[in-house]
Amino acid sequence: MQARAVSSEEGKDLPGPNRTNQTKALPLRLLQLFVPFVLVCIAFSVISIYTVRRFGIQSMVTTAKAGFQPCYEEANSLDRWIRPPSDLLHNMSDNELFWRATLVPKIKKYPFKRVPKIAFMFLTKGPLPLAPLWERFFKGHEGLYSIYIHSHPSFHAHFRPSSAFYKRQIPSQVSEWGRMSICDAERRLLANALLDISNERFILLSESCIPLHNFSLIYHYTMKSRYSFMGAFDDPGPYGRGRYNENMAPEVNISQWRKGSQWFEINRKLAINIVEDATYYPKFESFCRPACYVDEHYFPTMLTIEAGNLLANRSITWVDWSRGGAHPATFGRALYEKHERAEEWEDRATNPEDGRSRWGQSFLN
Repeated sequence: MQARAVSSEEGKDLPGPNRTNQTKALPLRLLQLFVPFVLVCIAFSVISIYTVRRFGIQSMVTTAKAGFQPCYEEANSLDRWIRPPSDLLHNMSDNELFWRATLVPKIKKYPFKRVPKIAFMFLTKGPLPLAPLWERFFKGHEGLYSIYIHSHPSFHAHFRPSSAFYKRQIPSQVSEWGRMSICDAERRLLANALLDISNERFILLSESCIPLHNFSLIYHYTMKSRYSFMGAFDDPGPYGRGRYNENMAPEVNISQWRKGSQWFEINRKLAINIVEDATYYPKFESFCRPACYVDEHYFPTMLTIEAGNLLANRSITWVDWSRGGAHPATFGRALYEKHERAEEWEDRATNPEDGRSRWGQSFLN
C-alpha cells in the first residue's frame, strides 16, 4: 500500500518535464521569426543608404512628386520672367495675348543688365523675297534685334535653321487692306514683340522694304531719339478730314483727326498704348471703313491725342507718292538702269527732303 501510494504520488509528477520542454520551445520559435525580420531591416537600410549616397535626396523627392502635376509653375527665379518666349507659336487668343503683353513693371530701374533691342515686325502676304538682303543687314548684330512675321495663316515659311527669319512667324489671322483687320495684325505683331522685355523700339515693315543704311547707324539713331517716328498730320482735304465721321465724337473730334503712313517706328511706351487701347478702337472699327482707310488714321489720331509730344510727326520710311493713286510707286531694275549714274538714284533714296529716312519701301526685283 505504501509502495503504491508512492507510485501514485510520483505519477503526479510525470507531466513536469513535458511542460518545461514546451516553455523552452516557445522562445526558440520567436527567435526564428525575429532573426529573418532583423536581416530584412538591415538589408533595406543598406539599400536606402546606398541609394541616397548614389542619387541624392533631391532625386528621391523629385521621383516622389512626379506622380502629380502642379496647377501652376512656380516662379523660382527672375530669369523666367525676363527670358523671351522660346516658341512664337502660342495658343493664346488676341485678348489673352494683349492682356499678357501690357503687363508693365512699376519700378523703372531694371534689376538686371538689359540690352535694348529693336523689334523688326514684317507684315506680309506670304514670302519675303528680299530676305537675303535683310540677312546681310542683320549679320553680326545678334542680341540687338528680334524679328516677327505676320503672314497669311495658310502660308508656311521655309527658312534655313541658320536664317535670322527661322521660326519667327507668329500666330496670324486673315487681314484685309483698308479694314480694321490690318490694324489687328499690327497690334498682334506689337503684342508678340512686347513679350520680350528687351525690345525697346518697334519698326513695322512690309515685304517690300529694304534698309538704306547699315544696322549700326539705324540702331543708334533710333535708340538715341526721344521721338517715335509716325506720320500724323492734319489734312484738310477730302482724303483727310473728308473721311471723318461725326459719330466718332466725343472720343475723337474733327480737330484731332490725323492721317499718316501705315509704316512706323515707335518706342515701348507707345507700343503698349496701342495694344491696350479700348477707347478709340470701337470708334474706328465702326465708323472708319472704306473709303476711310483705317490703317492711315487710327494710330496717328490715337497717339496724337494720347502722346502727341512723343511723335516726330514723320516716318522714317521713304516712299514715292508722286505718281498719285492708292499705292506708292514700285521700282525695278529697268527703272534703275534708266538713270545715267547709279549714285544719283542712291542719293535720291537715301537723302530725301528731311535727310533722315532709314527705309525704302516698294523696292522690288
